[in-house]
Amino acid sequence: MASRPTPAQSSRALTRESGTFTRVTPINRSLQRGLQLLRAFNHGAELLGNGELAVRAGLPLSTVSRLTSTLVQERFLDYDIQRQSYRLAPVILSLADTFSRNDHTSEAAFPKMKSLAEKERINVGLSVADHLEMVYVVSLRESKRGIFRRAVPGSRFPIELTAGGRAFMSGLDEPNRRAVLQQLGHKHGRAWKALRTEIEAAFADVAQHGHCVAYWAPGMTAIGTPIAAPDGRSYALSITYHSMDVPKSQEAYYGSLLLALREEILGTWDQAARLAVP
Repeated sequence: MASRPTPAQSSRALTRESGTFTRVTPINRSLQRGLQLLRAFNHGAELLGNGELAVRAGLPLSTVSRLTSTLVQERFLDYDIQRQSYRLAPVILSLADTFSRNDHTSEAAFPKMKSLAEKERINVGLSVADHLEMVYVVSLRESKRGIFRRAVPGSRFPIELTAGGRAFMSGLDEPNRRAVLQQLGHKHGRAWKALRTEIEAAFADVAQHGHCVAYWAPGMTAIGTPIAAPDGRSYALSITYHSMDVPKSQEAYYGSLLLALREEILGTWDQAARLAVP
């Protein structure tokens, strides 16, 4: 008697077992492309035409034209008739506000971060990955020389070039880290070999010292460490300060401040998680 085929596991069961969001059903390509268009407005783009959107999203112009029409109709984009271009609609701000109001993890970390930033007159940030970039969810700019560059919640920076990004990657499990490195290899081509050496050195520093250092922004020193919230989401915690104000020998001191801040935040998160259990 032939055995019955084993039923396929449900998406929910696979997600629960793997600890990673998993779906066995195919994705909706039209929705995916529409979201790619919204992503094209990252990095401060105010107005974009169909041609610019097509280039940024890597989509055919005819597809972009259909998608922008839908996004305008659903009020995710506004159309500027005089300049014949699109801009993000106010609903995007409402979504960001909803995210901010419900981001209790960042809210709990904020007081500890603010205290260190003000006491040491440095910049302190908490960021999370979005594809091959990091996004600040908390950014406190208290540098002794004032705001060096405009980095606010929502600001983005490259994952591969920064202390926060490299620290974040170091905290990933091996399969996810390998996948990110593979994408970065495709992105950088011939320049990847040298850059990967830097990234691997940062991973080694995190393993040995708990943090890594990078000098991506001119005149600034950045130190980053990975940190995981009780809900499983991974972040990078980082500090930056003006290199001219602090001798290189002080990097270890600031690294110790960062690690102490990390422990304080983890303690706050753990306490909040225990209180949330009925």
